Parts: sequence; C-alpha cells; structure tokens
Amino acid sequence: MATTVTLLAQAALPTRSGDFRIAVYRTSESPDEIVAVWCGAIDDGRPVLVRMHSECLTGDVLGSRRCDCGEQKDEALARIAAEGRGVFLYLRQEGRGIGLVNKIRAYEQQDRGLDTVDANLALGLPVDARDYAAAAAVLRAMGVAAVRLLTNNPAKQHALEAHGLPVVERVPLLVRPNSYNIAYLRTKATRMAHDLPLDEQAELLADWQALSDGPDNPE
Repeated sequence: MATTVTLLAQAALPTRSGDFRIAVYRTSESPDEIVAVWCGAIDDGRPVLVRMHSECLTGDVLGSRRCDCGEQKDEALARIAAEGRGVFLYLRQEGRGIGLVNKIRAYEQQDRGLDTVDANLALGLPVDARDYAAAAAVLRAMGVAAVRLLTNNPAKQHALEAHGLPVVERVPLLVRPNSYNIAYLRTKATRMAHDLPLDEQAELLADWQALSDGPDNPE
C-alpha cells in the first residue's frame, strides 16, 4: 500500500539562517508529525539539497556538547539558505529512535564508561531504530525527484534509495568536535560506519588529535 501524506499546516518562517517556509505533515507510516523547512524551487526535477535531521532535545534545544546534533542542524540550515534551494526535514526520532527517556538512560550508561553503541545494547535497545519511509514519502509529496543528501551516515542514503528516492550525492556535514563529544564521534566512525573524512579537513583533524591527547571524556 502506498504511503499517504497529509499536509496539516504551512507558513513563512524567517530565521537567523535565512527566509524559509515551514510545513507540518503526517503520513500513514507513523502518527508522528514531520516538519519540513525549505526554500527555493524544489519541484523542478533538479536534485535537491536535503537534510534529514532526527530530533535531539538535548543538542538542538539545550545546546548539549555530548553530541554534534545542534551544530549539524545550524550548519545544514545555513547551507540550504546559502544555496537558496533545499529541504530540512525534522524527524521525531529522538535518540536514534529510542525516545527521550531511554536516551537519558543511555547517557547514564555512557557516564559509566560505555560508548553509544554498548550503552543502548546494555539497556536491551537497538543501536539505531530509525526508519525513513515517512521521510521519503514527504519528500516525494513536496515534489523532490532526486536528492543531494547532507549527511555523514551512509545508512540514510541507503534508506532513501530503498524507498525509491534517488540520492545522486552524499554531501559531508562536518562540525568542530569538542572534548565532550570526541568519543561519541569516534564511535560513529568506527562502530556505525559514519564517513568522517577528517584527514581531508586539516582544522578538524588537528582538533581531534589535540582532544585525543587530552582527558578521555565520556559520551
């Protein structure tokens, strides 16, 4: 059965990054709402710059330094605004799909020395429970025919393609690490197959090397 997409509301959204439009959708795949923020002509057949961003209350709202989510959100919106054309999807998939309560429980496990992957497994939770069927359906409903995907995570590309949406390019989204998220980023690279080509980013690589020589902060 084809996924049904319902547009619930839309309006103009001027932001610090630029002027966008915002819409809220719901799909038959999930009861969760999906927020789409976009600018420019995205339904003209040309590949569209897209960020699929999973909700992160601690990083996006509270400015947590344990992850890179808040910085990635800001950088993605800035890039889309600078390009004058693109879509930012905000997906209700807190903690890679395990929810806020379980995410904070996983933080407690990380405070005891486990990495992101082992913290989830210790709680009997999946490492990554996210699904992108609804996101792909919303993008198609918005007229997006092909995607230039802003992500370091190849799994997101594979997921969109599995749902019939071509990804013509995966665009890196690298942000500066800090002493609190260095282990988290290392785990992304070594255990979750995220593409973090820091050898091509001299400034970021220097930060990683300096932080790696310093205190080993938990995730």
